[in-house]
Amino acid sequence: MFETWRKMLGMETKGAMAAPSPDLLQLFGVIAAASGTAVTPETAMRCTPFAACVKIVSESVMQLPLHLYERIGDAGKKRATDHPLEAILTGMANPWTSAAEFKRDMQAALLAHGKAGAVIVRVGGEAKELHQVPSSSFIVEVDSVSLEPRYVVTMADGKQRRYSYADFFYLGGLSIDPGRPVVPWHQAREAIGLAMVMEQHGAKLFANGAKPSGVLTHPRTLGPEARKRLRESFDAVHSGGANSGRTLVLDEGITWQSLTFNSVDVQFLELRKFQIAEIARVFRVPLHMLGDLSDATFSNVENMGAEFVTLTLMPWLKLWEGAIARSLLKPEERSKFYAEFLTDDLARADMAARYTAYSQAITNGILNPNEVRAMENRAPYEGGDEYRRPMNTETPGGDNRPGHQPPPAQLPKPRIAA
Repeated sequence: MFETWRKMLGMETKGAMAAPSPDLLQLFGVIAAASGTAVTPETAMRCTPFAACVKIVSESVMQLPLHLYERIGDAGKKRATDHPLEAILTGMANPWTSAAEFKRDMQAALLAHGKAGAVIVRVGGEAKELHQVPSSSFIVEVDSVSLEPRYVVTMADGKQRRYSYADFFYLGGLSIDPGRPVVPWHQAREAIGLAMVMEQHGAKLFANGAKPSGVLTHPRTLGPEARKRLRESFDAVHSGGANSGRTLVLDEGITWQSLTFNSVDVQFLELRKFQIAEIARVFRVPLHMLGDLSDATFSNVENMGAEFVTLTLMPWLKLWEGAIARSLLKPEERSKFYAEFLTDDLARADMAARYTAYSQAITNGILNPNEVRAMENRAPYEGGDEYRRPMNTETPGGDNRPGHQPPPAQLPKPRIAA
């Protein structure tokens, strides 16, 4: 009866708001983890291990020198300082963005979104400027016939522009489907969600006063005012750094019981530590770079640093170098010019080991003294361009220039007995 009158009066029944489905959330770039936390690139960057990994890798790429080289002969090379692209790689990507900032921000976007892109401004066919666009504002379309990629950028006014691979500098992560790179925060969303939930749990625990340091027990039942006076008098004498270590005197049968971490608390801390390692695995960042030195020693930190360059940074650096050859060099230039990152500074050992290696390289004729001085950012000196030969291969008093053949040795004449 009531429902009949409701319909006649035009009244409607409103149900409770339903939770959005995971498919609807994913449509807006939100993926809910099993922990119940919505994970997006923005929320993932509020997870400290994830943000630290992004900063470590992107800032490492930023500080590595990137130069354009010209091939000379079979194995020789020289800096292509006269090429217009060298100014972009070492100076300014555009009038308001330095090359270092461009590398850092592009790498950070690549790590957070799985892709990064920049519009190329050309003058007379030469690349003159690079302008990064937000990763969320462009998509990659692959032509079904030619398989050529097209980059569709949605501008601030809602209009779309399409760029070919020759006019768009694109960096894409690991892809199992052309045009759809695997996004790191997608891979680690459960680890990120759990880490965020545990951090929120710890924050709420301390927001509610955390745990008391101990419990005072009275043999008789106390009223509210008596309990308040007892707590205030105890805190006045024993709370604070100035009262630390004072002797505890209790009367009227009052006892004190200190509260310590139990097994659940310890497991909570261990689980938080494990989540840091779980997120670091996605980026292959050594734990000692995230402040966890539990498994680090003086002997293996150097090796872990070398592994960071080889296994973590090098795949990204090769991706950069390939993108530069594809989009910033003309097809006829690619056989003559190439871009390369210099990783010597990150892989550099301690001074004693470094100087020992330099000495061996000079002694064996691998490097000359001026080449070693250039590695140490020192000025050359006269006569330092000469290569030395190992002492067991030198001809005493002869010409030790490379390629010089010493004259055949003179055999002693046989003696004839009288």
